[in-house]
Amino acid sequence: MRAKSRRGRPKQSEPHPVDIHVGSRLRQRRTALGISQTNLATTLGLTFQQVQKYEQAKNRVSASRLYRFSKTLDVPVTFFFEGSASDTAPAPPSMIGEYIDPLNTPETAELSAAYQTIADPVTRRRLRDLASTLSTGPGAAPAKARRSGARKRSRAIRP
Repeated sequence: MRAKSRRGRPKQSEPHPVDIHVGSRLRQRRTALGISQTNLATTLGLTFQQVQKYEQAKNRVSASRLYRFSKTLDVPVTFFFEGSASDTAPAPPSMIGEYIDPLNTPETAELSAAYQTIADPVTRRRLRDLASTLSTGPGAAPAKARRSGARKRSRAIRP
């Protein structure tokens, strides 16, 4: 049986999966925009520790505060709930700390933001090809086959 708090309600040892998801989406959007916790907190009249607790789901975000986050981060309120687990479903491992989703890291958000600013489609394709080549390691075949009609270049690499 759960321990009772002073108000007679059961204490919750773990944050609700939806609170974890909302905090994760808050962090994802903040980092995608390149906003620090301190800057976001200052804009909303909070401390950076409060923002940190919201992102880690240590504190729940009230409806009014969620509305203010959505306006400040220029997303609809529904953004914070997109892809969340249902009330009855257990939280997936990426939400409970057993596994960190590599697509939901600050590095990935930064890389994605930089990639989106590249206007030239040829440069974007070359960057994807470079990433694919680097991910396979030396001497391995590329993960993706070369497109038909693409010119094959061979260059000797000299030290």
